[in-house]
Amino acid sequence: MTSADLQDIPEESECGPEAQESKADSEIVPTTPRCLGNRLKHQVISETSPVKRILNGTISVTLVSPIMEALLKCMQNTHPEASSPAMWWGTLGTVRPFPNFKKDARDIQTALESKGSDVNTLVRILTNRNNAQRQSIAESYHNLTQKELCPALKKALSGGLEQLMLGLMMTPSQFDAHLLRQTMEGIGTDEESLLAVLCTKSPQQLKDATIAYKQEFGRYLENDLISETSKDFTKLVLAILKKEELNSKEIVDYQLIDQDVKALNDAVNGKKKDPAPWIQVLTTRDSNHLNRVLSRLEDLRGETVDKTVQSHFSGDLRLGFRTLVGSIPSIHFFLAQRLHSNIKKGSVVQGILISHSEEDLLCVRIEYRRLTNTSLYSTLQKEYKGEMQQALLALCRSEDL
Repeated sequence: MTSADLQDIPEESECGPEAQESKADSEIVPTTPRCLGNRLKHQVISETSPVKRILNGTISVTLVSPIMEALLKCMQNTHPEASSPAMWWGTLGTVRPFPNFKKDARDIQTALESKGSDVNTLVRILTNRNNAQRQSIAESYHNLTQKELCPALKKALSGGLEQLMLGLMMTPSQFDAHLLRQTMEGIGTDEESLLAVLCTKSPQQLKDATIAYKQEFGRYLENDLISETSKDFTKLVLAILKKEELNSKEIVDYQLIDQDVKALNDAVNGKKKDPAPWIQVLTTRDSNHLNRVLSRLEDLRGETVDKTVQSHFSGDLRLGFRTLVGSIPSIHFFLAQRLHSNIKKGSVVQGILISHSEEDLLCVRIEYRRLTNTSLYSTLQKEYKGEMQQALLALCRSEDL
């Protein structure tokens, strides 16, 4: 994490291949895959929470993990106007509101009307504005030209860059809906990508995506999932889509933890494996509770939960359980692993960077650095060229040393 992550970047230094590097805090490479901010973008920190107590100085920062300490430093040094707890979480994103974007619509019009289109300007502007500002730019462009911006971008661009820029112009729920639709288009279903989207979204984000899916495609997401999956895998996917954390988040319910551990263990001990308890437990509990459950299950069985899943389930259901179990400890570490495994696959990289650029991409960057001993910024710089590189580096924002 660098100083560029803690301030609005002026027009003349918008991020690109030549983005400035600065020395990172020594705590940036953590010893744990846990990452502060998991699914907490829209949550207000309560006065009694550990994070609030640390910020107030009532609990020692040495009691938390290095990654939490690093991010708390980030939060404590954010803009003066970002003083409310709800706004602190915004600092975990890499794309922030740009201070002056009033002339962007006119600049985009000029870029689109220039000979061959000024792609560099299009990329520079749209990757350095947050989503709300991009929606405002699209509206201003329509008022200015009486034309829609997205068709104009589609005409001026092509390939992966076209898909990235059009993705940036969607609202978050629209983008999630399009990601889900893409996993089910064509011959066969991309179960891995489908699960990656479902397992890394909050219940509210999935509800919003479900509504957007109907608005965008005139189809019901649930019906498409049913038609594209089968048997117990269908039950799992629908349970994730409708996931609701039923346990109390205010207390540690040790009795429920014991019950859940027993249910999961019993379900794989008999001759006939029963996936129902696994579906029920993994999709109706919050991550803190599930971390305790899965840790105790590993102690009980003397093996990792992933190994248990691989040994007792098969096919798409096994993939589904492995994805869920892999994302529960830290969604950010899961996404870092997914980036590392698919770094040459532009659609995966774009999906993660666009989805998380305003939410928690700093966490993903930290986990990627910890996982690979290389920064995400440097990796993107190596793997991509031209305007695509410029766009991805702008979303990533800066180097982690």
